Amino acid sequence: MINITLPDGSQRQFDHPVTVAEVAASIGAGLAKAALAGKVDGRLVDAGYRIDYDADLAIVTDKSPEALDILRHSTAHLLAQATQRLFPDTQVTIGPVIENGFYYDFARKTAFTPEDLEKIEAEMQKIVAENLPVTRSVMSRDEAVKFFRDKHEEYKAQIIESIPANEELSLYSQGEFVDLCRGPHVPNTNKLRAFKLMKVAGAYWRGDSNNEMLQRVYGTAWLNDKDLKAYLTQLEEAEKRDHRKIGKALDLFHVQEEGPGLVFWHPKGWAIWQVVEQHMRRVYRESGYQEVRCPQVLDVSLWQKSGHWDNYKENMFFTESEKRTYALKPMNCPGHVQIFNHGLHSYRDLPIRYGEFGACHRNEPSGALHGILRVRGFTQDDGHIFCTEDQIEAEVTAFHRQALKVYEDFGFADIQIKIALRPEPRLGDDATWDKAENALRSALSACGVEWQELPGEGAFYGPKIEYHLRDAIGRTWQLGTMQVDFMMPGRLGAEYVDEHSQRRQPVMLHRAIVGSMERFIGILIEHHAGQFPAWLAPTQAVVMNITDAQADFVSEVAQTLVSQGFRVEADLRNEKIGYKIRQHTLDKVPYLLVVGDREKEAGAVAVRTRAGEDLGSMPITSFAARLKSEGERA
Repeated sequence: MINITLPDGSQRQFDHPVTVAEVAASIGAGLAKAALAGKVDGRLVDAGYRIDYDADLAIVTDKSPEALDILRHSTAHLLAQATQRLFPDTQVTIGPVIENGFYYDFARKTAFTPEDLEKIEAEMQKIVAENLPVTRSVMSRDEAVKFFRDKHEEYKAQIIESIPANEELSLYSQGEFVDLCRGPHVPNTNKLRAFKLMKVAGAYWRGDSNNEMLQRVYGTAWLNDKDLKAYLTQLEEAEKRDHRKIGKALDLFHVQEEGPGLVFWHPKGWAIWQVVEQHMRRVYRESGYQEVRCPQVLDVSLWQKSGHWDNYKENMFFTESEKRTYALKPMNCPGHVQIFNHGLHSYRDLPIRYGEFGACHRNEPSGALHGILRVRGFTQDDGHIFCTEDQIEAEVTAFHRQALKVYEDFGFADIQIKIALRPEPRLGDDATWDKAENALRSALSACGVEWQELPGEGAFYGPKIEYHLRDAIGRTWQLGTMQVDFMMPGRLGAEYVDEHSQRRQPVMLHRAIVGSMERFIGILIEHHAGQFPAWLAPTQAVVMNITDAQADFVSEVAQTLVSQGFRVEADLRNEKIGYKIRQHTLDKVPYLLVVGDREKEAGAVAVRTRAGEDLGSMPITSFAARLKSEGERA
């Protein structure tokens, strides 16, 4: 007898080998219809997988967390099949799942057009309606090479030739289409109903610019039409909120070809920067951080000692002078260790907290650059804490609470917590990594929060807590980090004297809340759609006259507010007041202050918001108090 144990602990017995689909059918017709795949002893398999041994089994349906990836991977195959039906001269290469969808790379002499994508998508719908069964078969490597060469699929044959000869390969078939794939896949094409092709882009074969250019067709796939529609609506809203468009419209910044990945900040954009930086500087000062400043360029020997040379040099910029090689710093941490080392510290001095708005440079690929969200030159709200092992939990807990407060200040309420665990390659042994990872788990447990773990995604020198923020239209952004590092202090000779007068190595905690200032401001622009809260807006208010008779008073009001630290402008142009109001509303200025003869006589201003709300007339002191209170709430 074969015993199948289900997730609720119940068992089903069979006197013959049985497929996942058959087990589902034995439970009920509804489950049989909903089954997409299975998890046998924790391993994802097709619904047609035969079980001939005692096993734990979970049926994967559209309610399972694995469902989306299976659907998206299967839809990539659907795309490839439809493409070859319409354009038989097309060769297929690879078609992986990506965030929110999938892509497939094709080799074809003629470029795909938007009209071609419409035809392909329509053909995909036809294949769905054909309800083709999706079946798995196996071949040896050499058999698979011959099989695809006979089909004139040279790219697929090259992929298979790079696989070790003794491996058995799985192939998936649906109708006339066959593709090499690890799987699993849906049991039939009728399961694939909510998808859309998005765009075509270029991609080098195997990611090597020396190879031929392929055509990459991107698509998105969802569990149902409702989810697909919601995603497409989100994309439309994201297009409206694109920080590059808003940055240009509001005259905040620009980038240009002479400085790829480097930002030119305009006065209004720099005003936002200064508000963010000064807010963070106040937060750190109140939390016991001492601000420091380190050099931009350091001899490569320091980066070799820190471990960056072996693990990060391909992302670094280098220069030479007097036969010495220097690196432009990609991170601030080795510099902070040098400050810590400049003097002998007692255990009584710990924890020591250093903070720096440190400018860094990383050699990002040009194709990855994106406005101010992905750049080569950036500034971090970077900080490092030197402490004992016993102090880790308290420091991480304090940082966690501090980070959540800052995110709330900037308008983010939905925060997801994740721990990125040991990667390959990495420094140190498993015992050290166990200690570092468990320290982060303990701290988060002490904070009473839930978290997700990300195997393999930590830094080469230590694991890290990541803070993922959900914005106004539902997208998530990874921002703050807290990393435990047992490696770098020892590599760079950091020591303190313990209570027994012995030299000890401190633990180094790497932490940032907003991360890259450039990226954070880009996220703020998109989150608020350029309509910043008054305390954050580059121009908080504009004072406008109705006629020339109020010009002197308008200038006086503006200067009074500026002298109190507010970002206020006067608009004395010889234009109708309605025109001025419309323009400054489009410029997303939070408060519009109108002055006519009555206001001038009363020493007041008529206050409107950019949303069109009339707040009435109020004395200058009352309006200043209102602006001040908004800043204090943040």
